[in-house]
Amino acid sequence: MSKAMFGDSMIFSGFAKMTAANKSRMNKVGRADHSLASQTQQHEVQQVMKLKKFVRLAVTSVIVLVLIVALALAILWWYLAPSETAPASPVVPAGPVSSVEREIETGSLAGVRDGDILIFKGIPYASPPVGHLRWRPPAPPESWSGRRDASQFGNDCWQVKAPSDPARSSQPMSEDCLTINVWAPAEIPEGGAPVMFWIHGGGFVQGSSSQPALDGSEFARRGIVLVSFNYRLGRFGFFAHPALMAEAGSEPAGNWGLMDQVAALRWVSRNISTFGGDPGRITLFGQSAGGASVAQLMLDPQVNGLYSRAIIQSSGGRNRWVPMRSANPDGHSGLRAAEGFAANAGLDEPDAGELRSLNAELLVGNLSLAKLDPKTFSGPIIDGKLVRSDFVDGFLAGRQAGVPLIVGSTNRELSHLNFLARWGLRQWAKRELGHSLKAVRASYASQDAFDDNIVNDWGFAEPARTLAASHASRGYNTWLYSFDYIGSARREVYDGAPHASDVTFVFGNLGREGIVPDDRDWKMSSAIQAYWRTFATSGNPDASAYPAWPRYESGAGQLLRFEQSGPRLDGVARQSELDAISQAMALGSNR
Repeated sequence: MSKAMFGDSMIFSGFAKMTAANKSRMNKVGRADHSLASQTQQHEVQQVMKLKKFVRLAVTSVIVLVLIVALALAILWWYLAPSETAPASPVVPAGPVSSVEREIETGSLAGVRDGDILIFKGIPYASPPVGHLRWRPPAPPESWSGRRDASQFGNDCWQVKAPSDPARSSQPMSEDCLTINVWAPAEIPEGGAPVMFWIHGGGFVQGSSSQPALDGSEFARRGIVLVSFNYRLGRFGFFAHPALMAEAGSEPAGNWGLMDQVAALRWVSRNISTFGGDPGRITLFGQSAGGASVAQLMLDPQVNGLYSRAIIQSSGGRNRWVPMRSANPDGHSGLRAAEGFAANAGLDEPDAGELRSLNAELLVGNLSLAKLDPKTFSGPIIDGKLVRSDFVDGFLAGRQAGVPLIVGSTNRELSHLNFLARWGLRQWAKRELGHSLKAVRASYASQDAFDDNIVNDWGFAEPARTLAASHASRGYNTWLYSFDYIGSARREVYDGAPHASDVTFVFGNLGREGIVPDDRDWKMSSAIQAYWRTFATSGNPDASAYPAWPRYESGAGQLLRFEQSGPRLDGVARQSELDAISQAMALGSNR
């Protein structure tokens, strides 16, 4: 083999070996790359699996959370939602029953004699406020010929009746609702019997005189002529649209329901002697919105002389009534509420005729004590004519009639409401206290004491004491009370007497609010009835069979407390706290 061939062979052999080695190295690199790719893929798969697991876990957690929230909301709804209850059954005559007639200014009435009492119901004290009479002052009732049946209640005024309220009336509703009822003793003493003129409560949006709890039979059986009546509620009773204001001119307008109360009182003054009542001894009394109405009537000079005494039960007074107009662009007012409602009803600058053509159901809407819309409903309005100020401010200014007065409240007023409602009321009270909130809170022993009592104190106890103090300071006979008694069926549920729990005790109609009374309940009812009747009779509540009730004096700060053991004289609770609230509210007074 030549050297050249040997050299070429060596070169080829070396190249072949080098190529083989390179190939081997390349195979190793390829295998390494493949292994790295496999590892990367496995890592990516693991990441995807972890992500899927996380997503599944997150979705499961969200589903569980949604179920927990749904369950919590269901429990909360079950706790907060009022249960529907049947209305209380009407009072059945004790008998024997017979027909009885009386002649009044507009015609003859056929009422009912039930044993030793006379009952007349559904008597018109004004013309039906329908058609062109909607949103006008009550017009005199029309006369009738023949005998008018007065054995049944008239219609309730339009409202949303709470299905959970066992004390509600079952009467039909209509705008034709301005009727009055009279219970009277069959045997009348010489000079006539004292008269008690009841104004029902319900926040000016609910209530009626036909509620079984307000039956006047027990008063009549004990020598009192009891009168109750209906007045326009909601937007039928309180509506101040500019078109209606222009139509009224210089006359009062907007507070139609308050005008009804004046008309009813005037009717009683003219007609009550026909039923044996003494027009010189008429006592105004009412609870909640009815108590506020009594206070407002005491400030109305046009009815001075039509009554001789007054009882104000749980009127409140720090929830300010709205002005007719407000300079604040965001402030509530009578005009803005009416304009807001008309706009929602699709009426742009309507005239009075267009407003009166609105459907009654539309005007009722969903207004209730739980659903008051200040953008479309005003309630009573400070118009500068019929209503010159909030009634507490009116008393502080000394504008009230100087008649003997009983005033008070229950000791736990709105404590029976659910915790959300109580929380909302606390926020309302704190807003009204304004810059004085810290000072008022500091007057309580603790934050818990403040939270527990501020709604009762700001909303009811302090206004009652202020009304009593301002009345007494001018030399007028005044008595202050606190109703603390808890009915037997509620003693395991309530820690005090809630709002309106005193009403059936006053009327002697225990059990008409869905609660079965016991002997102690009846004894308490007899006690408070005796004080109220004695006051209506003589102008002084001292009842001989019960503890003496001295007149209220600001320095002494005494009141009569109706509690579990019976009525007793006691001091006003939380005096320094009420002082702090009074000072705070004086800073925002509009009197």
